[in-house]
Amino acid sequence: MNIIIFLLIGAVAGWLAGTFMKGGGFGLLGNIVVGIVGAIIGGFVFGLLSISANGLIGSIITATLGAVLLLYIVKLVKKA
Repeated sequence: MNIIIFLLIGAVAGWLAGTFMKGGGFGLLGNIVVGIVGAIIGGFVFGLLSISANGLIGSIITATLGAVLLLYIVKLVKKA
C-alpha cells in the first residue's frame, strides 16, 4: 500500500510542478518520475534548511517544491 501512496504523491507533485513551470504535466509516467526525483531533492533541501514537513500534504509540498527546483535547473542547463 505504501508504494501506491508513494507513486500517487509523485504523480501529483510532478503534475503540479509541470503546471507551475510549463503550463501542463508530462503524462502519468513522466509526472511520477519528476515527482519522485523532486521528492528526493525536496527532502535533501528541506533537511539542509532544517524544515520538517509531516503528513500527506507535507510530502506533496516537499516533492512539488523539489520538482519545481529540478525543472528550473533542467531549464537552465538546456539554455546553456
